[in-house]
Amino acid sequence: MLNEINQTLVVGASGRVGRLITRAWALGGLAPTLQHRGVGIAGDLPQVEWHPLSGASLEPERFRAMIVLAGAVRGELGLNAQLAEACCAAAVQAGIGQVLLASSSAVYGVSRGQACREDTPTHPVNGYGRAKLEAEAVAERWRARGLAITALRIGNVAGADALLAGIQPGQPTKIDAFADGTGPVRSYIGPISLADVLAQMLGQDLPPVLNLGAPNPVAMADLAQAAGAEWHYQPAPTTAYQRIVLDCSLLAQHYHFTENQSDAAVMVAEWHTARGPQ
Repeated sequence: MLNEINQTLVVGASGRVGRLITRAWALGGLAPTLQHRGVGIAGDLPQVEWHPLSGASLEPERFRAMIVLAGAVRGELGLNAQLAEACCAAAVQAGIGQVLLASSSAVYGVSRGQACREDTPTHPVNGYGRAKLEAEAVAERWRARGLAITALRIGNVAGADALLAGIQPGQPTKIDAFADGTGPVRSYIGPISLADVLAQMLGQDLPPVLNLGAPNPVAMADLAQAAGAEWHYQPAPTTAYQRIVLDCSLLAQHYHFTENQSDAAVMVAEWHTARGPQ
């Protein structure tokens, strides 16, 4: 969807996920426009200054789509719903026909081993999950008014997650070990794969909610090993859960994954490529 991505505004491109996937787009020769709030973003992609919460409008008919990555992970979590509202209102006013809103698998809460589908009841167990669910409710109201908006329940993004981003030389990484002697299993996606998925989704007729992750979940120990980290197991606390994963079969109707995109080594390689020289 080269034409669509090059006519797309990316809101929140300066965040941890945004930096990785915008570099991936640039490496692939794609050129979406990155929103900033007065401080430009490093790189050669086109940029525009826009403050969503100020009520400022966007230039009419300039963009065909909007990808909203902006949001709060901690602190003022109510910003997630506020940003969703502001971006949807601005999109409609500017004639933008499609919005992809970054939500999170945290809206499901704890699945107790069962893969979460889009129709799995949502029971978020923390403020972040509840805030993302509130933002999804905003999206649902705008969809009812005719805006083609999809909330993407994204799993872990390799390199933007606590495990890989937290690796420090000389400081062993600790991974919980459960009764069977193995560690946590989660739904992940590499940043280059995520960038490609988002680009390919543009222009498609998408459902209101869509899980987003590689087809097969990955063991966190495999990721640490692929990243060359010093790591060891520690006993898992009673509050920890071994398997929290997404069912991404609906996503497979809109994007064709290759088998290796679920591989831990490939995800780590994507992270290294997207973050650039260190």
